[in-house]
Amino acid sequence: MKRICLFAIFLLSLQTAFAQTPYRVDTARGFDPSKLMIGGTFGFAFGNYSLVNVSPLIGYRFSPKFAGGVAINAQFTWEKYRSNGFEYKDNSTILGGGVWGRYYPLEFLFLQAQPEFNSISLKTQIYDTPRRTEKFKNTAPSLLLGGGYVQPIGANSAFVIMLLYDVLQDDYSPYRNRPVFSVGGNFGF
Repeated sequence: MKRICLFAIFLLSLQTAFAQTPYRVDTARGFDPSKLMIGGTFGFAFGNYSLVNVSPLIGYRFSPKFAGGVAINAQFTWEKYRSNGFEYKDNSTILGGGVWGRYYPLEFLFLQAQPEFNSISLKTQIYDTPRRTEKFKNTAPSLLLGGGYVQPIGANSAFVIMLLYDVLQDDYSPYRNRPVFSVGGNFGF
């Protein structure tokens, strides 16, 4: 159930990136603030299984075909459940980040690679007599590969759909053999 809820959160996550769309070819050299991309992913769910995901990113459109930058992961979950006559409460934190790069073979399609490194901590409270607490910490590398579709909806805005998959599948990966699906938009300055 936890995995299904996490996947649903990724389906409903919002990816916002501020960028100039469509891309203008500019022959001037140097930093151009109109090519800067700022945004990220935000998602949440509340109930027996609750999740808050705040994952900002910053990037730069280097050319009409290439963009890249850095991303930060911050996911917090908590869950209450019953099993074998006991009540449990799990709290987990995933903190990490990495770099990302996009290649646009067509103006409306992109391929993305995003290597990451995440730190995962889990605290489980078992409401037994007496109450017990178990803690777990580990790290996990991930390599998210996939692509997306960009549909312009104005001079400086676009609708974005993205599907990524962790090809490394480390035992402690937060993506657990599931696709990461994001829907959102690009908004220009």
